[in-house]
Amino acid sequence: MGSCWKRVRRLSVLSSSTKIAPPHTPTVTALASSLGGSTRSSSSLSSEDEEAKQLGSKRGKNAVKLLPSYLTDARSVEQYHPEDCPHGALQLSVAENQMLEDLLVPALSIPPKDGFTSDLIYYQQTQGRPQIRSVMSQFLHRTLKLPTPPNPDGLTLAPNPKRHVPIFAPTLKLPTPPNPDGLTLGAGCNAVLENLCFCLADAGDGVLIPTPYYAAFEFDLGSRAGLNIIPVEPPATTKFSPDDAGWYYPTSEALETAYQNNPNVKILLLSHPNNPLGVCYPKHVLEDILDWAESREVHIVSDEIYGGSVYGEKGEAFTSFLTVASGRHAHGGDNMGIGPYVHLVYALSKDFCLSGLRVGVSYSENEEIALPLSKVNDLCQISSQTQLLVEDILSRPSAGGLSNADADADEATRFWYDEFLNESRQRLSDRSGRLQDCLSRLGVPFLKPDSGMFLWMDLSHYLPSADDGSNDKVERRLYLELVKKYGLLLTPGSSMKMSKEGFFRFVYTAASDDEFDLALQRIETFVTEKGQQK
Repeated sequence: MGSCWKRVRRLSVLSSSTKIAPPHTPTVTALASSLGGSTRSSSSLSSEDEEAKQLGSKRGKNAVKLLPSYLTDARSVEQYHPEDCPHGALQLSVAENQMLEDLLVPALSIPPKDGFTSDLIYYQQTQGRPQIRSVMSQFLHRTLKLPTPPNPDGLTLAPNPKRHVPIFAPTLKLPTPPNPDGLTLGAGCNAVLENLCFCLADAGDGVLIPTPYYAAFEFDLGSRAGLNIIPVEPPATTKFSPDDAGWYYPTSEALETAYQNNPNVKILLLSHPNNPLGVCYPKHVLEDILDWAESREVHIVSDEIYGGSVYGEKGEAFTSFLTVASGRHAHGGDNMGIGPYVHLVYALSKDFCLSGLRVGVSYSENEEIALPLSKVNDLCQISSQTQLLVEDILSRPSAGGLSNADADADEATRFWYDEFLNESRQRLSDRSGRLQDCLSRLGVPFLKPDSGMFLWMDLSHYLPSADDGSNDKVERRLYLELVKKYGLLLTPGSSMKMSKEGFFRFVYTAASDDEFDLALQRIETFVTEKGQQK
């Protein structure tokens, strides 16, 4: 029976302070207790219980409340095992990529070429060792396709009347790779994001996030930093279509409405490529966002954790926000010229499938937050041993044995990670294509993805009637039916502040090949049976 209890990795850890349901729990009946509640009435509480209630802080208990309910659902159901639990639910709600273990485990088993030296046993720079920040800068430059300095002899600069800041100035620097001094490495993307926003805004200040958005952003930024998450809804006048990505793009009108209706907005947080939509924002959308943010002096934090997992149109769909902002401001030193209001967060959890290593990085050219950011990062540093491993794998030459200094090296596959990410993108594309083909054949609407490891689909046609006396919202009832009857554990759109009911995120990488095949079969069974009931 123990093998039925497959842990939900990243987000289950977030809720480790809650009471974990026992392995044999068959359904979601333990939700109350898993959130720290009790199945007993208040009148039956003993004096010992009353004393225990005072042993924890209110802020700790309130932090747990920020976690989306689907996490406790995921921890309360029997999960699939081919032998011990063949009717269990397939875990398709946690954004992990289980398709690349055959490449990762051998690569990570190779010892770093320089070995473990004596300096690694002592305190390190809180923002990361200089060596890893240098190779991380190079990696981000290549993977996010950041601008390379052009040849000044062939460059003609001209004003752009659409921009609040001209793209030319007598002292303007040409684009350069990220300055290693602006990089801060910490224990995961959520850690560096929280630290960055902690240094940009005060408790109670607002953070705009276009909907739908990654559900755990509310926990990451609200539990300790005390920031107020403000969903940015598409304009009501925009015509909706489930397969139209443009409906989801944040416009200056939508941003301005949210800004005017909420005091003390300090940050706009973008997920780009977008989680849960699985699409990239076009460059013109990013330019309009930057124009609006500059006019309001609002910080932009671009979460580009899926930037290396763009498989649509050969990666041409993705433009990093650093590229859009690069060169708008004159900066001395080795900076990119993105100015003090644009920032980046990234991690190895998605593109590299290394969520267990806990390696995140932020980039900022805001000198005012440099010292505070390095000090708060003291609470979530990466171990020197992990830094050494990452430094080695990000500087390892390609399988062809090409040296980093080899001027004749093929730039497309110069490093090991180039080849790895190429293979990863191919596998993402193949699986995504199979899921799209299945849904198209079944007549299920979805948003065509070009990046990430998930697909956003519309199951609103199968929502139950709202007038049958049930107190549960109709989307939640459909969600629980998918889990308990059809064994499909998806991410409900309501947890991601989707304004329309019946939308779900399908993480197609969170399963083995056999499990993915079974998921497609279960989706077909669901659609077929629901169609017969209509």
